[in-house]
Amino acid sequence: MGVRVCKEEKERGQEEKAEKSEIYEIREGERLRRSNPISVSMVSREHKRAALYEKLQLLRSITNSHALNKTSIIVDASKYIEELKQKVERLNEDTANAQTSSSSSDQTPLPVVTVETLEKGFLINVFSEKSCPGLLVSVLEAFEDLGLNVLEARVSCADSFRLQAVGGENEEEGESIDAHAVKQAVAVAIKNWSENNEHE
Repeated sequence: MGVRVCKEEKERGQEEKAEKSEIYEIREGERLRRSNPISVSMVSREHKRAALYEKLQLLRSITNSHALNKTSIIVDASKYIEELKQKVERLNEDTANAQTSSSSSDQTPLPVVTVETLEKGFLINVFSEKSCPGLLVSVLEAFEDLGLNVLEARVSCADSFRLQAVGGENEEEGESIDAHAVKQAVAVAIKNWSENNEHE
């Protein structure tokens, strides 16, 4: 029992000593800081200078500046920023011009028409790289106005427009037509269709 009490007292004594030494170290550190504030501020200044130097060197490398002093580096950086702004403005203008030219070119190309004369009738091909909603109806109306009967036709209207039709003359109507007249009638129908689409 007495041994245990002694051990506990020893442990308490050691803990108290440790606490006292910690308090002493803390106080000693504070005393050193208080006694030497100049050295602490000098260290912080050196840190600030080093950080500023690093930032200036980084700025110098980004802007491809050959300047050595701080003012010249900053002047070069401001010139570099102005150049970047001008480049951005030029790019924006180029993009806007490209968009307007592409939108105008989107409107201009009309479907291509070819007409071949067959033994009885005509082989009519109409092709466009874009889908042309409503164009098939316009072309068929042109055939009807000409008095052409569609004997055979293949049509694709998904991503592009392709019409291949064999048209025969209506024998009841006495007037004969040639390939040029058929092509012209289909071209007029395409033009009318295009104008109607633009108004919509």
